[in-house]
Amino acid sequence: MAGGGDPGVPQKGGKKPLDTVINLVPFIDLMAVTIAFLIMTAVWTQVGRLQVGQAGGPSDPNKQEEEQKTLPLTLLITEKELKLTLGGTQYDPIPIDPTKLDLTKLEAKFKEIKSNLPDQQAITLQTEDAVKYEVLVRIIDTCIGSELPAISVSPASS
Repeated sequence: MAGGGDPGVPQKGGKKPLDTVINLVPFIDLMAVTIAFLIMTAVWTQVGRLQVGQAGGPSDPNKQEEEQKTLPLTLLITEKELKLTLGGTQYDPIPIDPTKLDLTKLEAKFKEIKSNLPDQQAITLQTEDAVKYEVLVRIIDTCIGSELPAISVSPASS
């Protein structure tokens, strides 16, 4: 039955007709399973995503007014150190070792900044190309844990 059609009765000239019956049930079953699989996996794409934005000027005028109440906070991430800048003030560099990443000093700086500027929500992370992705994700987690949820990531300017 599967895939086979009625060969038909030979007509004049001994040729068989070219009309065949195609069974669409297996194709419909395949599409139903594929759609169900895509719907189930769509949830996992939302769970594993980090909420970061691209550095640049805000397009919303309300955000511009909101940013004027705070100072621009930038963290330059290199392989060997972290350089934190708030407004025009640059803090002492924090040395890091990527093999055993300890971000307690960075958390202390963030707490100090949040105590002085409680409305501060935004931070821009500037990363060099040599920085490992694991280090960047740990720093993003530290920023979120320090109540700096508006994170933008941009490449470090040379």
